[in-house]
Amino acid sequence: MTEPWLWWKHGVIYQIYPRSFYDSNGDGVGDIPGIIEKLDYITALGVDAIWLSPVNASPMRDCGYDISDYYRIDPVFGTEADFRRLINKAHARGLRIVMDMVMNHTSHLHPWFLSSRTTRKSPKRDWYIWHDGHRNRPPNNWQSIFGGSAWMWDEHTLQYFLHSFLEEQPDLNWRNKELRAAMYGMLRYWLDLGVDGFRLDVVNWFIKDGRFRNNPAIPGVPMLQKHIHDRNRPEMHDIMKEIRQVLDQYDERMAVGEVFTMPPGNPSLSASCLGDGADELHMAFDFSLMYRPWNARSYYRCLRRWDRSIPKEGWPCHVLSNHDQPRGMSRYGGGRDGVKRAKVAAALLLTLKGTPFLYYGEEIGMKNRHVPRGDMRDPLGKRYWPFFPGRDPSRTPMQWTGGENAGFTSGRSWLPVGVDYRDINVQSQENDRYSVYRFYKSLLALRREKTALHRGKWKPALKGRRGVLGYYREHEKNVIFIALNFIGKNRKVHIRDRGQWKVLLSTHKFRNTYFNSLEFNLSPYEATVLEKTGPLESAASPFPGTSASCPTR
Repeated sequence: MTEPWLWWKHGVIYQIYPRSFYDSNGDGVGDIPGIIEKLDYITALGVDAIWLSPVNASPMRDCGYDISDYYRIDPVFGTEADFRRLINKAHARGLRIVMDMVMNHTSHLHPWFLSSRTTRKSPKRDWYIWHDGHRNRPPNNWQSIFGGSAWMWDEHTLQYFLHSFLEEQPDLNWRNKELRAAMYGMLRYWLDLGVDGFRLDVVNWFIKDGRFRNNPAIPGVPMLQKHIHDRNRPEMHDIMKEIRQVLDQYDERMAVGEVFTMPPGNPSLSASCLGDGADELHMAFDFSLMYRPWNARSYYRCLRRWDRSIPKEGWPCHVLSNHDQPRGMSRYGGGRDGVKRAKVAAALLLTLKGTPFLYYGEEIGMKNRHVPRGDMRDPLGKRYWPFFPGRDPSRTPMQWTGGENAGFTSGRSWLPVGVDYRDINVQSQENDRYSVYRFYKSLLALRREKTALHRGKWKPALKGRRGVLGYYREHEKNVIFIALNFIGKNRKVHIRDRGQWKVLLSTHKFRNTYFNSLEFNLSPYEATVLEKTGPLESAASPFPGTSASCPTR
């Protein structure tokens, strides 16, 4: 029996960075009313849910990932009434709302932390990680991701507090049961309001070693260390189970975890956060594809490892771009070949088994933008400039039109818009049949229509050798084959799977072209999706064995 449609499992989730999506009031910063104005666009694109990067109250030392009040919406984005209106209007269109929840740390201005640092006897003292030093030095060698020691000395109470990120982002103590209860109560508040799920920031950092042991150094790289005591602790699974228990008290709610490691890409760790597939998180990100070269064989190996890591009852998800990493379009290269690769990547993302996550602007091929030092907002970029550009280049405003400020705002945008906005924007691509946008929209519609694409098994057939990745998606009687050419040379697909195969969507071939088996030519950077429509003997092929092409740009 076919399982019921689950929005988080069978649908597509669209990530919005609220500051950069659409500004409704001309102050240069995107906001919740702006997202509401663009709900028709999001619905027409064909996605099923919206994930919002943090919109909670914050002093914005780290662009909202430093929350000072979990129960309020920050005024820069709007009001609590605006947020309720967003939920209601999204639900009316069949869209779900996912909140980004930062629970490893708070802002240093959160009332909990302000109370915590008043005195060592504060009831909130143990809600954070405080520790004595050792011979006038920090308690151990743990490092902040922003550089330097992860410990900050507090002159008032004469102890150190832990901050895995900025010193304005003190880490919470998840070993404290009162803290856990407060966090779960907060999640229930938003669930009761109608939020459909959460993206949980750095879930694998929640628990730290209770003995505060030093991390071992990485041999030959003295400034780096293996984070075995301040991250990835086995006790984190108890928290994942408790979060799942909270969500299971509601209908169709979900949590997806960010499991970030260095070096990035650890599918076994990400998959472990799913537990047995039904008792921990619903999904967890594996970022391996973002760090692989554009190579079909490398992509196949990465996907195979991820697929084999997922528990039997678990569910994978896939992502090629987000707010912390360079945009996919910039990784795939520039010029016409870059656009062609972007379409191949889109076909991959939207035809794999698992839930795809799209990053705003990915559907039009937005690229990173160089952000001058004086315009930077990201504290990571400011700290490491000029050696590291930070995260601002992938957070620039959505490019709606070729007009002033790319149609994002009537004021001065909080980050400069992309230099290519006159050519790469929604308005110019909506009526261009060859655009990245139109290809994404067609893929999304096809994915929803065909059960094999949103429910089916993944069965690899061409494993990346000679630049071609090919695989089946199968669900009951629906059988689909996807062929992806990663290189700028012609390649031949030669699989003796006889029957009538119909082209559903392609970057090069005409739709409704038929083949008598999976034997056909692929043009450079071609992506083609075919469906098996019947056995050869019962199928009168209108175009037997043809490989007709349509013009591409």
